Amino acid sequence: MDLTDRYRVLVIAPLLALCAMASGATPRTYANPILYADYSDPDVIRVGRDYYMVASSFHFSPGIPILRSRDLVHWTIVGHVLPRLPFAPEYDMPGPHTLTDAISKPIGGTRYAGGVWAPSIRFHAGRFYVYFATPDEGIFMASAARVDGPWDPPVLVVDQPRLEDPCPFWDDDGTAWLVHSRHGAGPLILHRMSPDGRRVLDTGTIIVEDKARLPVLEGPKLYKRNSYYYILAPFGGVETGAQVALRARKITGPYEQRVVLSQGATALKGPHQGGWVETPSGQGWFVHFNSTGAFGRISYLEPLVWKDDWPVIGAGGQPVAAFAMPDTGSPPTSDALQESDSFSGTRLGPQWEWNHNPDDRRWSLAARPGYLRLVAGSAEHLVTARNTLTQILQGPRARVTARFDASRMRDGQRAGLSLFGVEPSWIGLVRDRVQVRVTMAVKGAETAGPALDRGTIDLRADVGPEQTVRYSYSLNGRSFLPIGDAVPLARFSWWKGSRPALFSFTRGAPGGSVDIDWVMVDHPSPANR
Repeated sequence: MDLTDRYRVLVIAPLLALCAMASGATPRTYANPILYADYSDPDVIRVGRDYYMVASSFHFSPGIPILRSRDLVHWTIVGHVLPRLPFAPEYDMPGPHTLTDAISKPIGGTRYAGGVWAPSIRFHAGRFYVYFATPDEGIFMASAARVDGPWDPPVLVVDQPRLEDPCPFWDDDGTAWLVHSRHGAGPLILHRMSPDGRRVLDTGTIIVEDKARLPVLEGPKLYKRNSYYYILAPFGGVETGAQVALRARKITGPYEQRVVLSQGATALKGPHQGGWVETPSGQGWFVHFNSTGAFGRISYLEPLVWKDDWPVIGAGGQPVAAFAMPDTGSPPTSDALQESDSFSGTRLGPQWEWNHNPDDRRWSLAARPGYLRLVAGSAEHLVTARNTLTQILQGPRARVTARFDASRMRDGQRAGLSLFGVEPSWIGLVRDRVQVRVTMAVKGAETAGPALDRGTIDLRADVGPEQTVRYSYSLNGRSFLPIGDAVPLARFSWWKGSRPALFSFTRGAPGGSVDIDWVMVDHPSPANR
């Protein structure tokens, strides 16, 4: 990578991202969504001047991204709680698989849609705690003295499958509690926990169940204020649901209920599931998601005020499009989620997550310094290929460009750039005996393009707000040639939105590799697409 390319990756791309994320807001206001990115089921806390967010990561590894902010609007990724997903052999994607296997669930040899569901983060007695459920194993906890780790290995707190959305709570007297839901949503169940938060002390008691008024009740977050216990929880389903506040004088109930956030007169269907946080000045804020199809579930920030000891979220209970910047005690920042990467370090950037656990023998940043090397393993299709490296897509417009060196590819090998999910599409390179061809694939069907007469090529994906992607390539790093027509993004699948991905797999004998020099992500305006 020459100096110009490094400048584009490391300097220009982040600046463009900041401009895109501002969405027309002035320095004294912000515009929703604050993160046009699939950080679903968010939970937030404040520790000192810093705000931390965690989100569901499902089958992606490392698991549970941790975001940090000083102003509640601009966020950056500081790490992950789980270096790998240790819960079952399927997270290692053993063996080759068929496309039919990959689309069905449960999936033999993979664990799509499993993994981490709806984590909660808390700070207690000088340590960070994250609780999460995996649908097939139980409820786990991991803790750390520093939010950027190292995190202790996860502890199985409740050894029972088909539970979801756990949230811990330590009361004023040190008593520890855990609330959660069941797979399929509802009822809400409360346990006593050991003071160290490592195990439950009982089988749990149902404290809230109202299928008529609160169908699909899930995602509970437990708090205490003015001697009331509060549970903030979404109900009604991901697409069109709302947010309810439950309150009681005793943690075991009985709980009153009030809907505190719903679509109202806005266009925002299903604004729910998130967490409440207070600034040092006493301002209340609520971070929640909203479902957007192929972009996944993106993050919104709502003001939260109290009236008669009930929370009122947004503008009178409905979402805001823009609002005054939070009074966090810190000025607005220029932080942005990491995207571009020159692969010049000894570790991957925190924006990257593998599809399932990687085979560490088949990727390297050291084999050719300044490049990411992917060594192809056997697979029939992309969704069954191991070592696919992904990151969360930031919309509503994104341009992803990557430079590939194909000189080490072998017969049968495929490598390229994808918008990944169920029925993915990709632009890439296919080696057939002595020839490498630029190729586009949609839902597994490959269309061969021109032969590549040199080792290096730039591949590009342009994503638009209409949730489509257009692919192109360049042989000189300046002019790009389109291949195929615009195609729909990989649809919302396995509980995740479509994701930019780098991949290499082979339908022949394992081996052969591709070197990726850099990835640049920017967010062009409509006129510059």
